[in-house]
Amino acid sequence: MRRFIARNAPAYAFLTPWLLGFFLLALGPILASLYLSFTRYDMVNAPKWVGLANYEYMFTRDRRFWKALNVTFTYVALAVPARLIMALGVAMLLDKGLRTIGLYRAIFYLPSLLGASIAIAILWRQLFAADGVVNAVLGYFGIQGAAWITNPDTSLYTLVVLAMWQFGSPMLIFLAGLRGIPKDLYEAAEIDGTPKWRQFTRITLPLLAPVIFFNLVLQTIEAFKTFSSAFIISNGTGAPADSLLFYTVYLFNEAFKFFRMGYASALAWVLLIIIAIFTAISFLTSKYWVHYENERD
Repeated sequence: MRRFIARNAPAYAFLTPWLLGFFLLALGPILASLYLSFTRYDMVNAPKWVGLANYEYMFTRDRRFWKALNVTFTYVALAVPARLIMALGVAMLLDKGLRTIGLYRAIFYLPSLLGASIAIAILWRQLFAADGVVNAVLGYFGIQGAAWITNPDTSLYTLVVLAMWQFGSPMLIFLAGLRGIPKDLYEAAEIDGTPKWRQFTRITLPLLAPVIFFNLVLQTIEAFKTFSSAFIISNGTGAPADSLLFYTVYLFNEAFKFFRMGYASALAWVLLIIIAIFTAISFLTSKYWVHYENERD
């Protein structure tokens, strides 16, 4: 016991603020929401126990629930790879030893700080409006623009582009990973006449796999939780034609617009389970493509 305490005491000391916050501030609401998910509760009258009725209605009769899942899954499938590819590409450009790399890192990281803000969501809606800047630029080249936001076929892609623009955080993580790859591996490959694309596939990607895995898990979770941009751009309704009905927007409306707090709690727990399943799948499949330097055969 003394050895365990001596070895782990510093770690638990640093974890103490988070543990206090979790047990004193978060655990109670989490357990309360679990209880409310089995009740009918409108925040005015006392909760009424309904058992699994919320979940039964969700999976068997709620068409908007399935629509919200479809929109969210589509967004995650498009936005996460696009953001990671963008982040890796920029990180590789910055890894060339630029003199003002600190300035470039700050500039490229700025969208990640601002991207989730209300102001950026409003700006994005104006940029892709029928009379917005994007169509004005396209018109300059003789291209007829579209009503990007109000067209159900294109509205979701505007948010995918916004997600790509917010590549700063994974870019910095990729850059740190690239700096950790030994340069002599590339020098040996150059001497052997290995082309650049083969160096990328045989050296960069395999050695960067742990960083890719880390970014993949984090960005997938963040994509499932996307809310403010979809809420503002769709005016809080998921319009047009529910093409922007993200799961979080639907959950918010059920809780604070229609005051079906019990049903919203059930939706929240289903989202938690979905994220947990995707995270578990990522960890289970990582052993086939993620390899660490300290691994031994």
